[in-house]
Amino acid sequence: MSQSRYSSEPTPNTASSESSFDPPSEPSSEPQSIDVELDLRGTPCPLNFVRTKLQLQRMQPGQVLEVLLDAGEPIEQVPDSLTMAGYEIETIQDCQGYFALQVRCPQP
Repeated sequence: MSQSRYSSEPTPNTASSESSFDPPSEPSSEPQSIDVELDLRGTPCPLNFVRTKLQLQRMQPGQVLEVLLDAGEPIEQVPDSLTMAGYEIETIQDCQGYFALQVRCPQP
């Protein structure tokens, strides 16, 4: 009897653990609703940051901008510069040859 009792206890705990881990990972892996897309592939630094920031300044708080950036210096520099300027990086996706950066405009 004690064995059936022990085997029935881990199953609910395992199920609870699995369900509690699934929801947090799903939203972070799901792309956000994109309000504006800006394709800056082929645009050099720092011009890609300047264009991104200008676009974000035209957007409403809470909106999401997706910026397409080249590998190398653009994807290394632009996210850091945006974070320092007060913008929130939602996701960075490697799209084989370029990156898709999603940035949320901060709330006032």
